Amino acid sequence: MSDQEPAAFRARVDAVLSTLLTEEAERLCAIDGLLEPVAEQLRCAAGQGKRLRAAFCYWGWRAAGQPDSDTLLRAAASMELVHAAAIVHDDLIDDSPLRHHRPTVHVALRTPLAGRPRERAGARSLAMLVGDHLMALAGQLFATSGLPAAYLARARPLWADLARDLIAGECLEILRTGTLPDTDASLKVIRYKTAKYTVEHPLLIGGLLAGAAPRLRDGLSAYGLPLGEAFQLRDDLLGLFGEPERTGKAGLDDIRGNRPTALLAEAWRAATPAQRDRLRDVLGRRDADHRHLIRFRELLVDLGAPERVEEMIGSRVREALRVLTGLDVPAHARRALSDLARSATDRRH
Repeated sequence: MSDQEPAAFRARVDAVLSTLLTEEAERLCAIDGLLEPVAEQLRCAAGQGKRLRAAFCYWGWRAAGQPDSDTLLRAAASMELVHAAAIVHDDLIDDSPLRHHRPTVHVALRTPLAGRPRERAGARSLAMLVGDHLMALAGQLFATSGLPAAYLARARPLWADLARDLIAGECLEILRTGTLPDTDASLKVIRYKTAKYTVEHPLLIGGLLAGAAPRLRDGLSAYGLPLGEAFQLRDDLLGLFGEPERTGKAGLDDIRGNRPTALLAEAWRAATPAQRDRLRDVLGRRDADHRHLIRFRELLVDLGAPERVEEMIGSRVREALRVLTGLDVPAHARRALSDLARSATDRRH
């Protein structure tokens, strides 16, 4: 996206990630051929995606007045490995069976362990290690991007914040799962588990690498946080109302897991005692099927929950764009960040 089409930017990021992960997979197999199934999961871990996190990092750099740079692009690509690691861990925690129409890592890794004692536990352990390795590779790619050491030093402290916030959000989701639905609590989970590492932190890392002044960094944060929340709110809507053929994920995951989403919290808040009994009857049911999903969707629509979440998305996007209008950034960066705000939140999968 060096003033180019998003597809061209994605291709540049894909090339960096493909080379890195292919080489790392080969190194694993050189240790022992038995590691091939693990290496294959590593090789494919970042093969899908819109590269939004890399794009936000890139445009944080460009917003500070810096030119296009292949070394910066490598640093930005590291954000996608953070995302890949988070996906592996999140799918493991949620016991999700599908991601991008493919078996999740902890499901795929049952195959080489088929017939062994504790097959499922072993596959989950392997998946955890794949996620850990991806996070380590993210730091390695960032540190070896080729940017001057002084540039990297400016942004490195934010990596600790990124990891802490991501882990805090994941822990909060686990601790909130199955508790009384609460919109404010759900929004806090969204903020720490997804919003910060998806938009705010990549933007700030790009800005810090470029030497952005404190005022610009504050502006990027004020733009990025509500936008990141809107991104996850859209994801929650798609999780229940999107079609698996488009989303690539199982549509019943949030119901079976009784996860603390704002969508479910808004439904709970508006429900009568009788309607809450209907919600309780489905939430957390491991045997919930497509019939339950259809009835659950109908109940949520009757309660106006999707409409209210759409309003929450819209208000956050408007807030982000209002902040962006007031930022002193180059015109091409403003256009790109405006386009990213819309592509991140107005999507079908």
